[in-house]
Amino acid sequence: MSLSFDRALGLHEKALAFRADRAAVLANNIANADTPGYQARDLDFGSILEAEKTGAGKPFQASQTHSQHMAVDGFIDQAAGLRYRTAAQPSIDGNTVDTQVEQAKYAENAIEFQASFTFLNSKFKGLMTALRGD
Repeated sequence: MSLSFDRALGLHEKALAFRADRAAVLANNIANADTPGYQARDLDFGSILEAEKTGAGKPFQASQTHSQHMAVDGFIDQAAGLRYRTAAQPSIDGNTVDTQVEQAKYAENAIEFQASFTFLNSKFKGLMTALRGD
């Protein structure tokens, strides 16, 4: 009998990857807080989850056709859930990043990442227990 990690772990592995991608987007927002014209962005978990359930959101696929090309690992599928955030009070220079909002979202995402990681860890512990026959 074979063990399928996709069935055993469900969407939790993808949720952990989503949280890591969202942390990168939020950190990018914070880093560009003083860049004129920069538009704050965020990932929408609901739309990405729906795309995963329906199979509509296929990940970005690219191939390296020349040895001088850059690697394409880590690209976020923008069609699936990367959205621009509407600023409560945009600045005169067109920047829509509110540093306090971004820091709060980053902290919230870190807590959710830790929760996903803890849940995934408990799944692995359960699988190890089942494999050992305890």
